Amino acid sequence: MSEPPASAAPHLRRLLDLLADDAPAEALGAVSSQARADGVPAGDLAEVERATATALRIRGALRQHRRRELQLTALFDTAGDLAASRDLDEVLNAIVRRARMLLGTDTAYLTLPDEEAGDTYMRVTDGSVSVLFQRLRLELGHGLGGLVAQTASPYATPDYRTDDRFHHTRNINAGVLDEGLVAILGVPLLLGSSRGGTGKVIGVLFAADRAPRVFGPDEVALLCSLAAHAAIAIDTARALDDTRSALDELAGANAELAEANAAVRAHSAAMRRAEESHDRLTDLVLRGRDVKDVAAAVAGLLDSPLTIHDPGGRPLAAVRPDGTDFAVDSMDAGWLAETAEESRTGARAVHRDGRWICAVLAGRELMAGLVLHRRRQLDDSDRRLFERASVVTGLLLLLRRTVAETENRIRGELITDLLTDTDRDPAGLAERGRRLGIDLDRPHLLLVAEGTRERLVPAAMRYLFGGEIHGVSAEHHGNVVLLIDAGDPGPAAGDAARAAAAQLGQLVQAPVTVAATGPARGARELASAYAEAARCLRALRVLGRTGEGACVEELGFLGVVLGNAQDVDGFVSATLGPLLEYDARRGTHLVRTLGAYFGSGGSLIRAKDELHVHVNTVVQRLDRVQVLLGRDWNEPGRALELQLALRLHALAGGREQ
Repeated sequence: MSEPPASAAPHLRRLLDLLADDAPAEALGAVSSQARADGVPAGDLAEVERATATALRIRGALRQHRRRELQLTALFDTAGDLAASRDLDEVLNAIVRRARMLLGTDTAYLTLPDEEAGDTYMRVTDGSVSVLFQRLRLELGHGLGGLVAQTASPYATPDYRTDDRFHHTRNINAGVLDEGLVAILGVPLLLGSSRGGTGKVIGVLFAADRAPRVFGPDEVALLCSLAAHAAIAIDTARALDDTRSALDELAGANAELAEANAAVRAHSAAMRRAEESHDRLTDLVLRGRDVKDVAAAVAGLLDSPLTIHDPGGRPLAAVRPDGTDFAVDSMDAGWLAETAEESRTGARAVHRDGRWICAVLAGRELMAGLVLHRRRQLDDSDRRLFERASVVTGLLLLLRRTVAETENRIRGELITDLLTDTDRDPAGLAERGRRLGIDLDRPHLLLVAEGTRERLVPAAMRYLFGGEIHGVSAEHHGNVVLLIDAGDPGPAAGDAARAAAAQLGQLVQAPVTVAATGPARGARELASAYAEAARCLRALRVLGRTGEGACVEELGFLGVVLGNAQDVDGFVSATLGPLLEYDARRGTHLVRTLGAYFGSGGSLIRAKDELHVHVNTVVQRLDRVQVLLGRDWNEPGRALELQLALRLHALAGGREQ
């Protein structure tokens, strides 16, 4: 008697155990090989192989999520260290140590300008082993660091020694070679200057590896956020040193001691207020609060209403000085972008049309605009507080977006599986959706967007991340699919498509075409809805309606031809309704006459022969058709719709034409 075939269940349980133990990828991959060796049947073996692939994706997502958590924890610790540090040497060492920790590089270092010598020098290093490198000095514009200081922009290179974008000198190359550095990322430490000036570079922060490495946009943005905090901390430490020096000098003065002491007390009070405000804002970050909490804190400190708008002008928060919310309309995106660009270029807040605006940046990316609704001027301490709030807001938005992007990627895999192989396990897809916070049994709108792929994928995440729309996005067959909760009641499919096309086009800065279907619920309905939306998108492309949004129903007869034809009766009634009602009420033959007229190629003579009536009778009936349907009934587009409706009416068992 032969032994029963081996079961796949032990191998599936083995996959779960390995995932729970955070086993290496090789151990997971070996499960399918073991199942094959144990003689698992082909059907079950295929299931084990699919489960292994899914387990490998989950392991990768979990490891990436843990890496993000470690980076964010390090960034929070850094903000706490910088808020607590008052000694300049402590501040600089904390900056460099955390930079190396955040990016996981072999070394990190910081250069500061030497005003007397007219160059920059290596102030602090972490992980360096070369004395020659630690004593290195750079001329303005020389090397990667010199270019960062000269342009006030971040630069990165996967291999410094072969990169001809930078001005190589003998002493810089010797120091880099002695340290063994290959990949280098440098970002500027920027501070706003006096009114009418530009941003001032007070140093350059570097992270470097001794092997080739490509620094991604998230790593550049994280190091830029740290550099922004570092610049503020250095400026605060220097200001405190200046205050102490002023106090020492004034101690020996007698004649103007009273007036000088008053000035020092005022300056010290302003500095304490700035420090306390910065500590308060930093504490909001450490406690994981939202941008609305930052808006409330700043509005209270500056005694003015404050709003925060995304790059498209949509409000993210609107708070009065007493902490209460208030309604605010979307801001003109062009005006906001122009004003925020002026703020970014000058590295300071600007005053326009009775409002103070400060750009919220992550690296060089505009993430939002802080708008203080206040006509009167801000003194220097209040302006610096407002500008520091933009740094904290940028950090919070970056953290929120990083988490949202990670979650969206994991949920996007569900959407990809949903559209690729619905019939394999609809119940399993529904259960996966519930675990990820997506109830597939609720009504959803399904949108398919077409545009510049490189920009559209991140733009779709920002579209879902920043507004009131609840959904998830995924890339599928070269387009972007958005699954949006239809709500109760929610927007119509056509309205949702037009709104998405407008917002995504604004984010991408190029036309985006969007087709929508739904509401639909359940795995099979949603997969069918995607197929219909894809056909609708093709129709929009053929019609030359690039950059627009629509649903199948709004395309008229093309919707019937390209869609699932689920509402043929509705289309016939909408197109021929007045004629059908007139015939039913008066016993006439307008529908039949119209069919004969189109069937004879518009010939009155052939139509009257088919109808067995006088030609004048045909003319009179067509005049009545024009009264009921409008003067354009015989125009090419309208005539095509009428002919299609007549054919569908006949196929549905209507009166013979």
